[in-house]
Amino acid sequence: MPEHDVRLQQLTVWLDEQLNDLFRNNAWGEVPAGSLTAASSDASFRRYFRWQGAGHSFVVMDAPPPQENCRPFVAIDHLLASAGVHVPLIHAQDLERGFLLLGDLGHQTYLDIIDADNADGLFADAIDALLAFQRLPMDAPLPSYDDALLRREVELFPEWYVGRELGLTFTDAQKAAWQRISQLLIDSALAQPKVLVHRDYMPRNLMQSTPNPGVLDFQDAVYGPVTYDITCLFKDAFLSWPQPRVEGWLRDYWQKAQAAGIPVQADFEAFQRASDLMGVQRHLKVIGIFARICHRDGKPRYLGDVPRFFAYIEEVISRRPELAELGELIAQLQAGARA
Repeated sequence: MPEHDVRLQQLTVWLDEQLNDLFRNNAWGEVPAGSLTAASSDASFRRYFRWQGAGHSFVVMDAPPPQENCRPFVAIDHLLASAGVHVPLIHAQDLERGFLLLGDLGHQTYLDIIDADNADGLFADAIDALLAFQRLPMDAPLPSYDDALLRREVELFPEWYVGRELGLTFTDAQKAAWQRISQLLIDSALAQPKVLVHRDYMPRNLMQSTPNPGVLDFQDAVYGPVTYDITCLFKDAFLSWPQPRVEGWLRDYWQKAQAAGIPVQADFEAFQRASDLMGVQRHLKVIGIFARICHRDGKPRYLGDVPRFFAYIEEVISRRPELAELGELIAQLQAGARA
């Protein structure tokens, strides 16, 4: 433990107190000698540690205020659990300081284990969990994916990727084209039926566990477009699948969602178009976020995944003539960056 990491020292003191209470309340005996090791970090300011001792294992979240707020995580954890979704059990919390003691859902994410042979089974489990929380009534005090949020997200692309990463400024003609493109994407999203949306439902945030999957990183959930999460699941930041296979999984979800009473589009072609346009909105947002993480937060490694998102966008453009203008704009930006 670095001596300068005062926050980690505070977390360790807090953890010792919580473990004593937890073991006493569960009649587990004395707290055994244990080890605290780094479990993971993500694109936010959060970091995670794993405490293990004598067969017991817990995950500790450190979410430093004011950059992070644990309250949405706690609220949505309880909400998802009420739907039967496998989320971490919250053993202890200090919301003011941003400390949580959580149940351990295991060591392997979907991203660690998924391959062409086991993907059907893993995604079937993920679809079942998705349908479980999409069936929840929309009565929790959560924000909605409204025009302002969708626009704020998509504007990350010109602000951070075009402006900061490429060092370019839209011409007047490009600015007008961008406004038409972004409005098309926003209008499509707003026209969709609404459900609870995880907002980052992808293999890195799904754990292989019993029951499967364990679901993580849900603290930014909102009410929004029904295609959002299922599109995220197959258009991931870290691995890509052949389009015919993606279409098959989308159809599986669409059929199950209809049977479960989820308000998906009545026609599969309309559903797939909505998914395509929703994906493009998200991909543009993620490209902007990855550029922001690099230039604002000093984490350049995420930029390595930007080409994957451009490939997703280009594949959709090839099937959606209404997005031809976006293809032209991207080509102009790439040419400008090379100049």
